[in-house]
Amino acid sequence: MIVTAETHPLTWRLRPDRAPIWIDEYRSKQGYDAVIRTVGKVAPPDVTTLVKEAGLRGRGGAGFPTGVKWSLMPMDPRFDRKYLLCNADEMEPGTYKDRLLMEQLPHQLIEGMILAAWALQTYRGYIFLRGEYVVAADNLRKAIVEATAAGLLGKNILGSGFDFELVVHTGAGRYICGEETALINSLEGRRANPRAKPPFPALVGAWGKPTCVNNVETLNNIPGIVLHGVSWYQGLNQGKSKDHGTKLMGFSGRVKKPGLWELPFGTTAREILEEYAGGMQSGYQFKAWQPGGAGTDFLTEQHLDLAMDFDSIAKAGSRLGTALAMAVDHSVNMVSLTRNLEEFFARESCGWCTPCRDGLPWSVKILRALEQGKGQVGDIEALEQLCVNLGPGKTFCAHAPGAVEPLQSALRYFRSEFEAGIRQGVLDNRRDIAGVQPNLLEQRW
Repeated sequence: MIVTAETHPLTWRLRPDRAPIWIDEYRSKQGYDAVIRTVGKVAPPDVTTLVKEAGLRGRGGAGFPTGVKWSLMPMDPRFDRKYLLCNADEMEPGTYKDRLLMEQLPHQLIEGMILAAWALQTYRGYIFLRGEYVVAADNLRKAIVEATAAGLLGKNILGSGFDFELVVHTGAGRYICGEETALINSLEGRRANPRAKPPFPALVGAWGKPTCVNNVETLNNIPGIVLHGVSWYQGLNQGKSKDHGTKLMGFSGRVKKPGLWELPFGTTAREILEEYAGGMQSGYQFKAWQPGGAGTDFLTEQHLDLAMDFDSIAKAGSRLGTALAMAVDHSVNMVSLTRNLEEFFARESCGWCTPCRDGLPWSVKILRALEQGKGQVGDIEALEQLCVNLGPGKTFCAHAPGAVEPLQSALRYFRSEFEAGIRQGVLDNRRDIAGVQPNLLEQRW
């Protein structure tokens, strides 16, 4: 596969030895050319219009149109303090795309943030980084020092009169910080609870000021769009999808070559699994997959020929999410896998609203009983009701609805594995009753 700036705008600069690309090498590969052409020379609203026309959608999982999000930020000069936040709190199990970009291409993220800051006229930016990403933090901080020394950050960038400073802020390790308002609370030094919306961050965000929150991969797309234009960006998917541009996609699990690759939207999951990831390891058969992280619905082999884009995966009953898929092999019990996922989500709940705080631990308790063969009649129905009660619109934020996606889909496609846990529990109860009160056995059963 030939990798060029025209076909792989996110990854073409990567070195074979995976070493970080510092400012001299980055600038020799068209780095900061978009900033030089734009800051102080192109009107900020025109940059927003360009991003909107390109059709860039958020790469954090939700897929909200980036240009539309930018257009919600007030441009009235009276709003003299506005913030740009980069959501780098990559804690979705099975997801590691942003780590690659930050560790090896820190200047690409910085360039994207400078362009976004110019478009939004924000004076300060924060990269809210997962605390465990120590290497990424070190590399980003070094890159910020380099960019500042080169006059690309700080006061009067490139003599334009525009000021923008950038700070790396490491979090304390909470999954809920991936929700943008919980991230803002944490940044302010508060407990990482989501906020009520409205008001939305675009009007009342960090420290009560207008704030825009974008994902790492989203911001990495901006330099290419500004440099090469709308038609180029929309042509990257080769007509395979209504979603424009490229996406970091991958497969993990018991595949021969787990990893991630920059691919055009519309590439099928089967192509990624078989051609890029090399298929399943010897002795393991494919059973199911999650398209984009732990908080997406399971799909089956019949869905592998779907295009990896937002609409196609949504129509199949799941979400594209981060587009880093996980393959489940035939040796995995779906009850155990689902219990493991729900245990994670229950532990990471902020505890702010009752359905999430109490419902997720309840699901774990039932799943653990089923896993141990101690399930009771009605357990599956209870889990299905929990999926409804924790669904969209029933909780304060999207944590619980995302948490029950793998559960509801596992029940849909692999119900027999859950029923097996109940049957064993019923048999055990029968034996217990028969040994203690034989006459009662006949009455109950």
